[in-house]
Amino acid sequence: MRTPFIAGNWKMFKTGREAVTFAEEFKELYQDTDVKTAICAPYVYLGLLKNLFSGTDIKVGAQNAFYEDEGAFTGEISVQMLEDVGVDYCIIGHSERRQYFGETDQTINRKLKRLFAGTITPILCVGENLQQREQEEQYLVVRDQLMGALAGIAPEQAVKLVIAYEPVWAIGTGKTATPQQAEDMCEFIRNAVEALYNEDVADKVVIQYGGSVKPANATEIMNMDNIDGALVGGASLNAKDFMEIIDF
Repeated sequence: MRTPFIAGNWKMFKTGREAVTFAEEFKELYQDTDVKTAICAPYVYLGLLKNLFSGTDIKVGAQNAFYEDEGAFTGEISVQMLEDVGVDYCIIGHSERRQYFGETDQTINRKLKRLFAGTITPILCVGENLQQREQEEQYLVVRDQLMGALAGIAPEQAVKLVIAYEPVWAIGTGKTATPQQAEDMCEFIRNAVEALYNEDVADKVVIQYGGSVKPANATEIMNMDNIDGALVGGASLNAKDFMEIIDF
């Protein structure tokens, strides 16, 4: 039985003071739940949030990581650095990283391998853009992203993976895939994982949906058979909204 997992992706939002205000408000709203919960924040606030959420079940995630442990890579953050702060999760392959920073399936694969060599659980993002969906290429695109990212990843590693299906056309646009569209792709992803590995791995992999998830649509999305959670963008910036999604 897979445990539901709701993660917030703050992207490049909030000052330090705003992060503290959110954490204090969210801790007051947060109650013991069967849903795993994490906030994926900008690097500079990860240590702060780990301290603020200490003693709770609220986990902290990074939004990216580099695949080398150290070296002349100005501006990059290593997995070792994230582990030193106590980070629990790390998003990799987000469409915005692919679009604006030139990340490829090959670089994402290297990051995934490095994360699996350590203690941080990866959240692997996959998804098609609007043109690809209109041309009915979405399944081909997502399959290729999965195959590229998971190349050389062993079954015993893959079972720990979180996969976030994020249709690019629904990120930050106010558009949302219908619950059935989201379910169809998440089912496809689970079947693709089974084809790459086996049924046991596919049954254990947690698959999230991301793309304008809000309190108003969270219940219907989360009630789909193959959707185990959500990667929440804008709604995770507001403590009350985020808690309502967790309480789906």
